[in-house]
Amino acid sequence: MKNRVYFSFIFILLLAFIAANLAHPTYIKKVFPSFPDFPFKLGLDLQGGTHLVYEADLSNIEKENYSSAMGGLRDIIERRINMFGVAEPIVQTQDTGTTHRLVVELAGVQDPAEAIKMIGQTPFLEFRTQRPEQEIQEILDKRKELEGKTEQEIMQVENWQLAFQDPYLPTELTGKYLDKAEISFDPNTSDPVILLEFDDEGSDIFEIITEENIGKILAIYIDGVPISTPVVQEKIAGGQARISGDFTVEEAKELARNLNAGALPVPITLISQQSVGPTLGAVSLQQSLKAGVIGFLLVILFLIIFYRFPGFLASMSLAVYIAIILSLFKLIPVTLTLAGIGGFVLSIGMAVDANILIFSRMREELKEEKSFSVSVAEGFKRSWPSIRDGNITTLIVALILFFLGTSFIKGFALTLSIGILMSMFSAIFITRTLLQLFVGTKLETIKWLWG
Repeated sequence: MKNRVYFSFIFILLLAFIAANLAHPTYIKKVFPSFPDFPFKLGLDLQGGTHLVYEADLSNIEKENYSSAMGGLRDIIERRINMFGVAEPIVQTQDTGTTHRLVVELAGVQDPAEAIKMIGQTPFLEFRTQRPEQEIQEILDKRKELEGKTEQEIMQVENWQLAFQDPYLPTELTGKYLDKAEISFDPNTSDPVILLEFDDEGSDIFEIITEENIGKILAIYIDGVPISTPVVQEKIAGGQARISGDFTVEEAKELARNLNAGALPVPITLISQQSVGPTLGAVSLQQSLKAGVIGFLLVILFLIIFYRFPGFLASMSLAVYIAIILSLFKLIPVTLTLAGIGGFVLSIGMAVDANILIFSRMREELKEEKSFSVSVAEGFKRSWPSIRDGNITTLIVALILFFLGTSFIKGFALTLSIGILMSMFSAIFITRTLLQLFVGTKLETIKWLWG
C-alpha cells in the first residue's frame, strides 16, 4: 500500500515539475536552453486584432442547401486566411433568420484594410447557362429601346427592368466544387488559359449541365463578370473545364492561385469592421491575471484557516492543478480570451469545492473516532458521488455552450471543460495521495491538524 502511495507521489512531483516548466520555462531554459517554449495563444480581446462581419448572398441557393453553402464558405475563408500565416483565426457563421452572416476574427492583425484585402481577394467562381432564345431577344430588344434615354425617361418605359437582366442563368456549379486550378497555354494562340478540375460531386453536376446545353453557351463568371463564354460542343465527363480570356500571364497566374485558395460558393459583402487595439488587450490581460492571483491566494487562505493541514495539502494540489492546466493550454493549444480565463478561474472554484466535500466527510469520520486511514478512505468514498454528479452536470452545460455558442462563449466553455476534468483528477488523485502519505505517521495522531 505504502509503495503505491510513494510511487504516486513521485509521479505527481514529476508531473508538477514538467507542467510548471512548460507553463513558465524561464528558469529551466537557463540550464537547458533547448527546453521547449510554447507560447500562449491569445484571442482578439487580449492580443488586439480585427473583427469583420460579412453578409452572404444566398438568393441563388436552394433553401435546403443554405447550411452546406455557409459551411463551405466558412471553410474556404478559413483556408484562405491560413495561407497568410494568421494564427488561430476564428471564422464562424451566424443565421439570424433573415440574414446569413460570416464573422471573422483575426488576432494580431491590426490593419482592417489588410484583413479585408486578405479575404476580398478570393474570387467568386460560377457557371451560368444561356437563357431561351426568346428571353435573350427580349432582353436585347429592351436594351436597344433604352439606348440614349435619361434615367428619368428609362423609368417611364414599360418593363424597363428587363434590360438589366443577365442573358445567362446561374447554375448549381460554383467554386464550392473546385478541386484545383492551374495555368496553361492555348496551343493555337499561345494565350494563357486556366484549366479547372472539379471534385466528384462537381464533376457530376458539370457533366449534367454540359449534356443539357450542347450547342449553347456555358458562361464562366468571376465575381459577377463574364470571363469566358464557350459553346458546349458535347457532354463533358471527368469534371474538367477551361477559362480563356484576355489575360496576361501574371493575371492568369494570380487568378489560378486565388481560385486554388478557395473560390467562394456564394458572394459576400462586408457590412461591419472593428479594430481592437493591443494596448486595450494588454490592460485586460493584466487585470485578469491580477484578479486570478488574488482569488487564488484568498482561496488558499480560506482552505488553511478552515481546514488546517488538509487545506494546506489542497493548496499544493491546486498549485499542481494550475500548472497542469496552463501547460495544457499551451500544448493543445487553447486560444485564451477574457471569457476563457473566466472559465479557467471558475474551474478552480470547482476543484476547491471537491476538496471541501472530501474534507467535510473526513471530519465526520474522525469525530466518530475512526482511524485516520479509514477516515481518509471513507471521506473520498462518501464524497465521490457528489463530486461526480456536480462535475458531470457542469460539464454537460459546458459542452452545450461549446457546440451552440459563439466564439467568446466557446472559449469560456472549452477552458471550463478542461478545468472540470482536471479538477476531478486533482481532487481524487493528487489530494488523496498527499493525504495518504501521512497514514501511519506521528502527524496523523495530532487531531487538531485534521479537524
